[in-house]
Amino acid sequence: MADLWQSAMDHAVGVARKAGEMVQVALQDECSVMLKSTLVDLVTKTDQQVEGLIIQSVKAKFPTHRFIGEESVAAGEACVLTDSPTWIIDPIDGTTNFVHRFPFVAVSIGFAVNKQVEFGVVYSCLEDKMFTARRGQGAFCNGEPLQVSPQEDIKQSMVVMEFGSNRDPENVDKIFNTIRKILHIPVHGIRSAGTAAINMCLVASGCAEVYYESGIHVWDVAAASLIVTEAGGVLLDLDGGDFDMMSRTVVAANKRNIANEIIREIDAYRPQRDDAPPTGPSQNV
Repeated sequence: MADLWQSAMDHAVGVARKAGEMVQVALQDECSVMLKSTLVDLVTKTDQQVEGLIIQSVKAKFPTHRFIGEESVAAGEACVLTDSPTWIIDPIDGTTNFVHRFPFVAVSIGFAVNKQVEFGVVYSCLEDKMFTARRGQGAFCNGEPLQVSPQEDIKQSMVVMEFGSNRDPENVDKIFNTIRKILHIPVHGIRSAGTAAINMCLVASGCAEVYYESGIHVWDVAAASLIVTEAGGVLLDLDGGDFDMMSRTVVAANKRNIANEIIREIDAYRPQRDDAPPTGPSQNV
């Protein structure tokens, strides 16, 4: 079985690179932009084409495997994670970046069995950085081992966060209240790359000590979650409990004490879970 998963991972790396090439070609053309749940929740034809490329390629090689894809869920498919081998795909993590040609765009492919991620592949297309991890075998970027930062002092830490697509006034107030409290710790700085997968890879690479967000989806974090832990990092939810990739909240950090200190400052809304029954268009906000 281990050999089968290695074959699947090798396929994921290859198709992620092909998807990245498709993204780079599309960047040379005008983007056809559509809206999903809000005016700032964007999707392009390239998102849909890239997801189609990945799923068709995987189906041809692994016809019995299941899929959770961002665009498939947006089109109405259920977001259900079972014990079956499941590919969890974000064809373009950082669609708004892609639309504006802001240079952080990733193809994210996670692979879970028994609801546990066995490998993760995040390809930062415009940087040509291929982040990979296999359970129990470490995390890598372009073949070089990754290790989280050894920093243990929150006051000497770099924090990464995202604003999300929920612009309800109450939620925006919570976002900026949290930023204010974190800056008053104080920390060295707060950054935002515009893609959850790359943010988590920055933690895995030792470039930042902690990343937090509420409102992300399983396809944003599945692949990168393993990259973080295989690089020596920790994953928690916003309450300090165990990370649940269907919960739509995440704190990824180099050390548990760093994560806990950030969690104490977070004032975040609690979004509907990815695996909750659909309730209408607000489901993905």
